Amino acid sequence: MRAVTFQAPGEVRVDDVPEPELLAPDDAIVRIEATGVCGSDLHIYHGRVKIEPGFTIGHEYVGTVVAAGEGVHRVAVGDRVLGCFQTACGECFFCRRGNYHRCVNSRTFGHGAGLGSLQGTQADQALVPHANLVLRRVPDVMGTGFHAAVSSGLQPGDVAAVLGLGPVGLCAVQAARAIGAARVLAVDSVPERLAVAESFGAIPVHLGEQDVRAVAREYTEGRGVDVCIDAVGDPRVLDTAIRITRAVGTVQCIGVYAERAEVHMGLLWLKSMTLCGGQANVIGHVDRVLALMSAGVLDPSALVTHHMPLDDAVEAYAIYDRREALKIVLQP
Repeated sequence: MRAVTFQAPGEVRVDDVPEPELLAPDDAIVRIEATGVCGSDLHIYHGRVKIEPGFTIGHEYVGTVVAAGEGVHRVAVGDRVLGCFQTACGECFFCRRGNYHRCVNSRTFGHGAGLGSLQGTQADQALVPHANLVLRRVPDVMGTGFHAAVSSGLQPGDVAAVLGLGPVGLCAVQAARAIGAARVLAVDSVPERLAVAESFGAIPVHLGEQDVRAVAREYTEGRGVDVCIDAVGDPRVLDTAIRITRAVGTVQCIGVYAERAEVHMGLLWLKSMTLCGGQANVIGHVDRVLALMSAGVLDPSALVTHHMPLDDAVEAYAIYDRREALKIVLQP
C-alpha cells in the first residue's frame, strides 16, 4: 500500500509499505478516506521532532473499518469512523482518572519510536490499537482546540486571546466563543487566517501591524486578557502570552514545544499566573465535541482549504510549509 514517509528534514516521500495486520484483540484496521496535514507534522518535516527515516507520518484520519479484532465492540467492519491522534489503554492509573493523554501505554500515530512506534495515518490503511477508545462513528472533530479552551479554565464573560491561527488556533477561537468568552482576540500575521477568525466572531489582531499588548489592554480596561492560548509553540509567542495576560490569569500552551524554552519566571511569579501545557486529552473530549458539532455550535469545515491526492503529498507539505494552506486533506 502507499504511505507518506519521512526521509530527512524537508523531505517526505510516498512509498510502498506493507499493509497493517491485526495484532491484538482490540485492534482495528481502517481504510483511510481522508487524512490531514497538521502543524505537528511540520515539526517532523522540519526535523524538530525526531523520527526514523522511512516512518509513516500523519495522525488525523477518517475512514472505514475493514478489519476488527474479537475484542472490538464499539465499532464494526463497514463503519465510517474518525480516530483520535493517540491511543490509550483505558486501564492504567491515568486512564482510570480520565487523563487519557497521559496514559502510560499511550502511542501517538506517526511520531516514531519516541512516542510508541505507531505507524501514521497518511496511508491507504492504518492499524488502530485500543479501537474501542480511539475510534468513533462520526465526521471531523476539533479536539485539540477544544481542549485548549476547556483546560484553560475559561469562564463565560472572560476575554481570551489566541496566538497563532492555524487549524488548532482557529478551533480554539470557536471553542472559546462556544464556552461564552465575551471577546476573543485572534492574533496572526496571515490576512486569510485573520479573516476566518473574524468570521467566527473573533477580533482580528494583525501581528506586526498592531501592538498586541495595546489591543489586549484596550479590551480589558488595562488589565490584560483572562486567558491566553499559545497555539504556536515558540518561546517568543510564549513571552507575548505572559505579557498580555492579566494578573492571576492563565496561559495555556497547546502548540508543540520540541525544545527547551526560556520562561520569564519573574514576571510569571509577580503576576501570580498559571501556566499550563501538554498534549490534548482528545479521547476525553471527543464525545462532547461531537455533540456540540451535531448541535451546530462548532463547525470546523471552514478550516479545510485544500483537498489533494495522497500521491501529491510532497507538494502538499511544500504548500503547507509556505503557509499557503490552512488545512490540507490528503485523499488516498
